[in-house]
Amino acid sequence: AHGSGRNLKEWLREQFCDHPLEHCEDTRLHDAAYVGDLQTLRSLLQEESYRSRINEKSVWCCGWLPCTPLRIAATAGHGSCVDFLIRKGAEVDLVDVKGQTALYVAVVNGHLESTQILLEAGADPNGSRHHRSTPVYHASRVGRADILKALIRYGADVDVNHHLTPDVQPRFSRRLTSLVVCPLYISAAYHNLQCFRLLLLAGANPDFNCNGPVNTQGFYRGSPGCVMDAVLRHGCEAAFVSLLVEFGANLNLVKWESLGPESRGRRKVDPEALQVFKEARSVPRTLLCLCRVAVRRALGKHRLHLIPSLPLPDPIKKFLLHE
Repeated sequence: AHGSGRNLKEWLREQFCDHPLEHCEDTRLHDAAYVGDLQTLRSLLQEESYRSRINEKSVWCCGWLPCTPLRIAATAGHGSCVDFLIRKGAEVDLVDVKGQTALYVAVVNGHLESTQILLEAGADPNGSRHHRSTPVYHASRVGRADILKALIRYGADVDVNHHLTPDVQPRFSRRLTSLVVCPLYISAAYHNLQCFRLLLLAGANPDFNCNGPVNTQGFYRGSPGCVMDAVLRHGCEAAFVSLLVEFGANLNLVKWESLGPESRGRRKVDPEALQVFKEARSVPRTLLCLCRVAVRRALGKHRLHLIPSLPLPDPIKKFLLHE
């Protein structure tokens, strides 16, 4: 594509590296971040010329996408380097050309220490709106409950944010057309029960896992109509169904009469899970259970962490926390 014969790395450097381009040839700062060489980072950042480039995006020795030193260190999981770069002025929420933040790549690569350091430094736990995935979604998909706990502790949204009202279309809005983008769905699809429970405990909507009203008629044809529907279709064990019942899922959203031993999905419906669902559907929930759901919804997911501080007897607080 390039008559001059330039290779891909040179073209990426020219297109995406921060200017001036001649500085991009010196990648010692980025290379040190990649290999976790804290001593070299300390030495280089004593010089003003390097301190001024701490947030510079560059193609380093083993990389292709232009990235900041912090993004590179977070990818490799060098926690001490991540911490040092932040203390020296690295911006925690800068994105690469794919819209990925340092926190997101730390989560994707399974680095809990780097994730915690970034969160403590004020990184947005939801990642960047310029990237279609989120740290919560990825942790839920791969079953990293430890990372998911950290994200939730620092205020990550456990629901997806889509502008769903059909008559309002703000700029950059996306309508929810499938549950596959939702953390609850993906944790169920991969049978990550611990992550599934953590999301519900943090206040995830048990029906659609999103903020705002939902128009299910806009869902892709043949896709699950709600989280319970997805749980049954993916052959999840009965514990998934029990959790959704416990956290107040609307059981009327699933047409269980059409569910048999074989579902339309790729997997068989778990017979025990289907039985638990049918029994829950046929028996009214207890007043105690309904009260807990009502209280938690009244508090809202962003205030659930305050339950331990309420002037209530400990048994009631534990009950509200599903302990």
